[in-house]
Amino acid sequence: MLDFSRQYRQIRPEILAAIEQVCAGQHFILGEEVQQFEAAAAALCGVAHGIGCASGTDALWLAMAAAEIGPGDTVLTSPFTFFSTVSSIVRTGAQPLLADIDPKTYNLDPTLVAATLVGLPKRVRAILPVHLYGQCADWDAFAQLKNESEIVLIEDAAQAFGAKWNNRPAGSLGDLAAFSFYPTKNLSAYGDAGLVTTGNAHFADRARMLRAHGMRERYFHEEIGWNSRLDTLQAAVLLVKLRYIERWNRQRQELAKTYADLFRHYGLVEAAVYPTHGIVLPYVDPRGTHVFHQYVVRTSRRDALRAFLADRNIASEIYYPLPLHLQQCFQNLGYAEGAFPESERAAREVLALPIFPELTQEEQECVVTAIAAFLS
Repeated sequence: MLDFSRQYRQIRPEILAAIEQVCAGQHFILGEEVQQFEAAAAALCGVAHGIGCASGTDALWLAMAAAEIGPGDTVLTSPFTFFSTVSSIVRTGAQPLLADIDPKTYNLDPTLVAATLVGLPKRVRAILPVHLYGQCADWDAFAQLKNESEIVLIEDAAQAFGAKWNNRPAGSLGDLAAFSFYPTKNLSAYGDAGLVTTGNAHFADRARMLRAHGMRERYFHEEIGWNSRLDTLQAAVLLVKLRYIERWNRQRQELAKTYADLFRHYGLVEAAVYPTHGIVLPYVDPRGTHVFHQYVVRTSRRDALRAFLADRNIASEIYYPLPLHLQQCFQNLGYAEGAFPESERAAREVLALPIFPELTQEEQECVVTAIAAFLS
């Protein structure tokens, strides 16, 4: 799925020099490189404020806590996403509310969100759309919902650094946004790291305070926050990688195009939302810029295909095999199987194929010819 060593070979001297500078300076917590990365990342996202933290999961919690979301509030999001999207809502003390996905993009369906909001006994405080696989959710529709209900919009942009919606970067669309720099992400640290972005100075100030045990002044605690500071070493690594992210995202887009061309060349593509015998390619909304953090296809015999590829030493992954409303730890949310049929069907059919900037066309041909052999 990934070969980290290829990227490292290209940027090794810069990475080692950046790490050496941090080690020589001996400022390992919230050092100068943290502020430099926060400013540079915020600028790329088109916002005034970036707040580094320990992980993407913490970034989600910080974003909500900065907006003072907590017990008694309800936050609406998708059941087809990584665990921390919903667990972070629970961590604030708020109640998660779910709506199903658009089967083409796998993102939260704003039409179903609007229908869910109708007739609720209390107002939903925030909507948390996920930019899944590197493609922005339909922000035109979510912005309209905000206009109608004065709801807080928070982007789960963990997989979408550099993605855009109508030429506006992910991270600038909502009131706040949360990014992850886990090592598998398109912009990745050498460990865990995260970032909150916002154009709101009040939210930014609260996020900085909450990430450091609720302190603005050392040893004086206004609230019970969390220890979620971005390590200076990780910030130094991210500063180096930030210089390359636009090029790497373009390479991912080129790889996605090559995959599509190869699938079409072998006659494997189904021009439908759901697969029958072939492959449904990723849908790219023309209003957005997809950065292909993952390249995800649909196939009706997903598990058999994955086993076939594994037998040929071709990696693949399932993001995600069980929607969150069916996870054991979320049974108390009250959803049963069948509650979100699009999410449940996607969980049975999606398969992520290898994609990273250094992937070769020969390797892509190997993947597609193996899939062709399986489907034949």
